[in-house]
Amino acid sequence: MTSLTERKNAAISRGVGMTTQIYAERAENAEIWDKEGNRFIDFASGIAVVNTGHRHPKVIAAVKAQLDRFTHTCHQVVPYENYVHLAERLNALTPGTFAKKTIFVTTGAEAVENAVKIARAATGRQAIIAFGGGFHGRTFMGMALTGKVVPYKVGFGAMPADVFHAPFPIELHGVSVEQSIAALKKLFAADVDPGRVAAIILEPVQGEGGFYPAPTAFLKALREICDQHGILLIADEVQTGFARTGKLFAMQHHDVAPDLTTMAKSLAGGFPLAAVTGRAEIMDAPGPGGLGGTYGGNPIGIAAAHAVLDVIEEEQLCERANQLGNRLKQRLAEIREKAPEIADIRGPGFMNAVEFNDAKTNLPSAEFANKARLVALEKGLILLTCGVHGNVIRFLAPITIQEEVFAEALDILEASIVEARG
Repeated sequence: MTSLTERKNAAISRGVGMTTQIYAERAENAEIWDKEGNRFIDFASGIAVVNTGHRHPKVIAAVKAQLDRFTHTCHQVVPYENYVHLAERLNALTPGTFAKKTIFVTTGAEAVENAVKIARAATGRQAIIAFGGGFHGRTFMGMALTGKVVPYKVGFGAMPADVFHAPFPIELHGVSVEQSIAALKKLFAADVDPGRVAAIILEPVQGEGGFYPAPTAFLKALREICDQHGILLIADEVQTGFARTGKLFAMQHHDVAPDLTTMAKSLAGGFPLAAVTGRAEIMDAPGPGGLGGTYGGNPIGIAAAHAVLDVIEEEQLCERANQLGNRLKQRLAEIREKAPEIADIRGPGFMNAVEFNDAKTNLPSAEFANKARLVALEKGLILLTCGVHGNVIRFLAPITIQEEVFAEALDILEASIVEARG
């Protein structure tokens, strides 16, 4: 009998990488059951997509209600009120007290692409600056902005022009805020006139890059530089948004308002939906027809997103994210006494990570991180690694995770790290 893995290998491009060989049969809140009936605790959430848990009852109810009305008209052909209402809600909820407008698309990469289009249209400039270690998608502009070659750029040829990178400040790896800002200014002196730069884009907490939070001083300095040179600041909140960091949006930790915010992932609780929200006059720069897409703002995703925003508020998920994250970091600190491989524990809210170095050389150890991940998987806990060096385990459990399941997961995590030491 041919296994599912063999069927997958025969039918699907190897370019679609898979972290596990678990084939999901059903899921509920923070738990997944596979085709063989095995149960797993999900600390991946589809890469930060189900902050409100798998199949949250209110999200499912909203989707079912929308299914009974209509599933697609294309908003650009026959519009619908809940699209307008969701735009109004995001305009009010995103950072910044200025007037805002929103567009809806389908994926995070598409949101980033559109943010760049809008920035170029609004400023009449072409250049974009991003940061090393950042991740912004797998489209060509997304790849160009992403600050990591393997596996995202390798083999795909020339990237779009006028994209520049500066180092992201990570004290653990010897890059201070002052050094990062100095490198940015050197970029202006040596490679690109700031008068040609349309936007600077960054993740308030780097996702694939290793869950490194941007320091407040760095974000404030970027805001000043952007204001000085007429550059737009784009916050990529695709992974950080919707209560994950203990605020609805991560930029709210810093009292710095971006000109444009991109979002996706947990916006619709598992249904494909993404958005760009920004200053009204900037969002209006492209002409009619310049933005949009056939599936952008699909009514099913829009209905789900309304329910997600309701759940975050009603269940106080920002507060819960802080509580869960504090407990996780405290437990990791206790584990650190048994595992000197732990080099760092970090992350705001429930967007947390643990970084591993070799205990003897103190160099980044992707081998240890992956071993701990695999041991945990054997014990029924799904974890994800990340980081430029591959030596970080990131934690993205649903913020709605049940208390007893969270406690069980922490026990498995400790046992897995200890066992990985061998």
